[in-house]
Amino acid sequence: MQRRDFLTKGAATAAAGGAILAAPAVIGQNPAVRWRLTSGFPKSLDTIYGAAEVFAQQVSKMTGGKFQISVHAAGELVPMPGVVDAVQNGTVECAHTAPYYYFGKDDAFALGTAIPFGLNSRQMTAWQFEGNGLKLMRELYARYNFTSFPMGNTGAQMGGWYRKEVKSAEDFKGLKFRVGGFAGRVCARLGAVPQNIPGGEIYQALEKGTIDACEWVGPYDDQKLGFNKVAPHYYYPGWWEGGAQLDLFVNQKAFDALTPEYKAIVENAAAFAHTEMQARYDARNPGALRQLVAAGTKLHPFPQDLMNKAFKESMDLYSEISAKNPSWKKIYDDYSKFRQEANLWFRFTEMRFDSFMQSQKL
Repeated sequence: MQRRDFLTKGAATAAAGGAILAAPAVIGQNPAVRWRLTSGFPKSLDTIYGAAEVFAQQVSKMTGGKFQISVHAAGELVPMPGVVDAVQNGTVECAHTAPYYYFGKDDAFALGTAIPFGLNSRQMTAWQFEGNGLKLMRELYARYNFTSFPMGNTGAQMGGWYRKEVKSAEDFKGLKFRVGGFAGRVCARLGAVPQNIPGGEIYQALEKGTIDACEWVGPYDDQKLGFNKVAPHYYYPGWWEGGAQLDLFVNQKAFDALTPEYKAIVENAAAFAHTEMQARYDARNPGALRQLVAAGTKLHPFPQDLMNKAFKESMDLYSEISAKNPSWKKIYDDYSKFRQEANLWFRFTEMRFDSFMQSQKL
């Protein structure tokens, strides 16, 4: 009996050992691969740009260095506005960017990042991974010859930096406002004059008075960019970006050429970077905000009449787009239904818990 037990356990151990040894053997059978990744962001923004580096490092680790991805900042390989075209045309194998920058191709691109009064970060992740989000967005991107993987989220953003106070919705009229992507369309309906300026050029525009206000992400990035030095008023919340998602775009032909193991590694490395990016923001924003306030930054909530008007204009805009853009309507119908259900749940849990905890002096 003891001998049989020993043999059985020994066989099981050997089988387990074989399984452990098999993984490196499988990787060893895969070819060496070299990809280039172009980022939509400068290296100085280590949170957003850094997600691409985290992704590349994970791919290398999981393949024993056989799959290498070189990461290039915006402008090194292609100018930032050309990132999607570069992936679509196969100039580079992949890119890390915010889909909403490219809503000029199709309004529905904005739904891959954030729209005004949309999903928060957890809801966005749930819609993508457990709802129909990833499927629907990939159907859209397939028309442009690439696929996508969620790869980072900023969480809820701040509402930006202003030279003068915003006391009512009227103060948005004529405001030259650097605002990213799709949100500019709603701001324009409020009377603002949207300016789409890359992150690395915003400070100079604000300093010279070319613009009256700007937004980027939140305290950690904003402090690095120095906006507080030229605009003292810092508003919240960024109602246009309640949970802005970044994506890894991969040329379809390049992805299809990968072995099944490498495809799985790309997917899992992107998921790792997705979590890592928001963790960094959540850990670094509090300290940066304290430092900004200590240096004289004046924090303000947006006026309620501005919030109400912005919400109405956003909903009206979405209805207008749905009436003329089938791609938008198909995705937004699913998105808005998911948002309704998610908010019903969050109303009884997250919101109540968060509002109580933020009222406590811990």
